[in-house]
Amino acid sequence: MADQTGNGPDSPRAKAPSAGFASELRDSVEPRTVWLIVGVLFVQLAFVFSYVGAFHAPKPHSVPVMVVAPEPIARRLAVRLNASPGSPLKVTVAPSRAAAVTRIKAAEQSAALVVAPASHTDQLLVASGGGAAVVTAVEKVARDAENAQGRQFTVTDVVPLQPGDARGLTGFYLVIGWIVGGYLVAAMLGIARGSRPANTARAAIRLGALALYAIASGIGGALIVGPLLGALTGHFIELAALGALIVYAAGAVTMTFQVLAGVVGIGLTVLLFVVLGNPSAGGAYQQSLLPGFWRTLSNALPNGAGTDSVRRIVYFSGQGIGGHLAVIGAYAVIGTVAALGVSAFRSADRGRAAPESA
Repeated sequence: MADQTGNGPDSPRAKAPSAGFASELRDSVEPRTVWLIVGVLFVQLAFVFSYVGAFHAPKPHSVPVMVVAPEPIARRLAVRLNASPGSPLKVTVAPSRAAAVTRIKAAEQSAALVVAPASHTDQLLVASGGGAAVVTAVEKVARDAENAQGRQFTVTDVVPLQPGDARGLTGFYLVIGWIVGGYLVAAMLGIARGSRPANTARAAIRLGALALYAIASGIGGALIVGPLLGALTGHFIELAALGALIVYAAGAVTMTFQVLAGVVGIGLTVLLFVVLGNPSAGGAYQQSLLPGFWRTLSNALPNGAGTDSVRRIVYFSGQGIGGHLAVIGAYAVIGTVAALGVSAFRSADRGRAAPESA
């Protein structure tokens, strides 16, 4: 006799066949979720490959170095150093020690070997402000070359690091913090109100909010590394302005990716700025020590352009940052135009579709 509740052995519910595992799996995991998981796996493995590929075997590549010596010693030494296996150095001749120092302080050269023919001890001029890893690499190549000639050298740092900037990594971490802030705030705006703005006006409002955030972030970062921690001192306004530009550029690009691809756009942002951008930024190992792929990317992404800009502002009076600012500015402009343009196109497309559906 069937249970009055409908749960007895003869009830329809009891006789319904149980779904198979494959059917349950299809109901539990949508194809879209599977593809998102595959995408996460790809980003994860790309992260490992990019970081290990960039850092597992750093070697110098055509580091610009000068030699200062009487002729013909200078020419012979330059030829010999340029012929070193793997081309670690790109050696030119400087007319004098003073000229070499000037070019190093202008960030045009990384080091200079000043030869003293009357002595067995030469002098190596370096600039740790341009990157401690580069200094270490140049010292090794110079030491091998000098030892082969039965000579030695002393090291003079003509652009030393500030006391609070251990191994010159502060600028790198500062820029990474700015970029993380830029893409996180853009992602947050997208999650809060939909990854794709409903119309151009809303896209413009988001970009305006991003600009205000970028200004606050630039000022905050400059305050932390300067007055608060004393890591990079004396360049507050310049660093704050650079930071605002970097944050806005990262956020605008993230917004564009979201407008184009929805939530997947956040993954594309991580791929660009984290997987590719951080290893190639020239933090622990500067551009000239990275393998070819990452060396090429370095100045083409805001990470590397921003990191080198900080170094040049703090240690080289801002010389040579014009190209870097153009790169970062290009990301900001393209991100802004693309976000507004795609939003306008989608809004117009929805407007055309509404009458047709009516």
